[in-house]
Amino acid sequence: MSRKFMLLVALCFLLTRAAVGAEPGVKTEFIGGTLSSVAAKSTARLDYSGADEMVFRCASGDIRVAYRKVNTLEYGQTVSRRYAAAVLVSPLLLLSKARKHFVTLGYVDAEGQQQVVVFRVEKGDIRSVLVGLEARTGRRVEYQDDEARKAGKG
Repeated sequence: MSRKFMLLVALCFLLTRAAVGAEPGVKTEFIGGTLSSVAAKSTARLDYSGADEMVFRCASGDIRVAYRKVNTLEYGQTVSRRYAAAVLVSPLLLLSKARKHFVTLGYVDAEGQQQVVVFRVEKGDIRSVLVGLEARTGRRVEYQDDEARKAGKG
């Protein structure tokens, strides 16, 4: 066997293994809400590929939310200047802005209680998350302001 062929086989094996081992959903960070079982600033994966419910997979356990029980869906962002990085790295960073993307999800839990979860989504995932949640829940996203509307709709 040639060396190129062996490298190609090894590369295909690694790519296949990475695809199989990847967790479903997108990476999120819990910011807060009414759930006492989830610590603020904890990471979770939001999997909204299920037919009836979405699942937040986090260290403290899975949180399942039925799509039909979602009653609010809101998107907003915060914008901050990078002062610390500008002082440490380059004053040109004062001209750039860091945006963080937040989704607020209101729903009724299994006991009939209103719950709210606020989570942060990475920039590259926010549009697909908003579109996916709108499609699955049947709810329209409420935007906090015009900047959020631009970022959410592309």
